[in-house]
Amino acid sequence: MTILIDEPIWPAHDTVWAHLVSDESYDELHAFAESQGIPRRGFDHDHYDVPASRHADLIAAGATRVTGKELVRRLRASGLRVSQREKRAEG
Repeated sequence: MTILIDEPIWPAHDTVWAHLVSDESYDELHAFAESQGIPRRGFDHDHYDVPASRHADLIAAGATRVTGKELVRRLRASGLRVSQREKRAEG
């Protein structure tokens, strides 16, 4: 299992958010998120947005802390990255 999480630095809704991804498969990512009580509505094309308040819990549950750059690099290398262009095309 390779679940990755970056630092919670993305502000929205009175908190900051981190990205949770898998560099193996979306199935792995969804299973991990479900096991941690993260709602499916938090999924955004290739990652889950998770609030800072969950960051330590997710690392304790097995997510590997990486930088934002490393997270994107590994997501691209896995072929699971959805580009902004692809997101806009899905509308």
